[in-house]
Amino acid sequence: MIFSIHRTAPALSAAFVGLALASSTAHAQMQGMDHSQMQGMDHSQMQGMDHSHMQGMDHGKMPGMDHGPMQSMDHAPMQTMDAAPTESRTPIPRLTDADRKAAALDTSGHAVHDKGINSLFLVDRLEWQDARGGNALSWDFKGWIGGDIDRLWLSSEGERSGGKLHEAEVQALWGRAISPWWDVVGGVRHDFKPGSSRTWAAFGFQGMALYNFEASALVFAGENGQTAARLKGEYDILFTNRLILQPAAEVNFFGKNDHGRGIGSGLSSTELGVRLRYEIRREFAPYVGVTWNRTYGTTADYARAHGERRSDTRFVVGVRMWF
Repeated sequence: MIFSIHRTAPALSAAFVGLALASSTAHAQMQGMDHSQMQGMDHSQMQGMDHSHMQGMDHGKMPGMDHGPMQSMDHAPMQTMDAAPTESRTPIPRLTDADRKAAALDTSGHAVHDKGINSLFLVDRLEWQDARGGNALSWDFKGWIGGDIDRLWLSSEGERSGGKLHEAEVQALWGRAISPWWDVVGGVRHDFKPGSSRTWAAFGFQGMALYNFEASALVFAGENGQTAARLKGEYDILFTNRLILQPAAEVNFFGKNDHGRGIGSGLSSTELGVRLRYEIRREFAPYVGVTWNRTYGTTADYARAHGERRSDTRFVVGVRMWF
């Protein structure tokens, strides 16, 4: 029995030495272990644990580790773990009465303007024209007074050439808004020249189409069953906020011949123009341009009978103003 114990002692000593070496190696491999990957772990149970022997631990040395037993681990108890409260670096201040007052402005002193009376007077064209047979002075005035829905529109246009009044007319139309951009209008038009004076009843539409294209379409009914129609349009092309090119067009139709006024039935005349203006102020803008006038059908025959040309090109210089 004594012999057996003495023979076994060296083996036990060797086993203890092996265990000590294995433990020392495991602690050396645990140095530098990254605990940041252990989120949710309750460290309250590890307060007495000495981590100094775990530095440098390399998990790469544990390729054979079996994670299978951890797949059935119940994580439910960890879902109720309370996270440590953190304070925001930019805390949101509490809403105060001053903040509420600033957000809700006092509008009790502001009146509604839909029933106010406003007005505008526009000198759309006041220009000198280099015409065949002498220079000419041409004008096109328009204005309105009223509210946002109902307005009285006043306009006048004409031409004086060779020291004589060649064309002149005035219109007084009552307009009512049928959409934010269109009015239906009706009233009277009175022609002073050419020929004897004449009064027409007028009805039509005017307003602004797509892309700020200003347009109007009017029909007229005059004395002795005479009828007429006029289409007008103009468009502003902004090169800069102050330099503006304005193409414009006007087309006139008549229902029947009027020899005394030199007007034929059907398409009577057209006028195309291009004017380049510079707005020194928004209310004042000089301009230069060119216009093309042409007569058609019986109207052209009347013009030739009076020694006038069928078409005419004119250079113009003028000013545009509004008040």
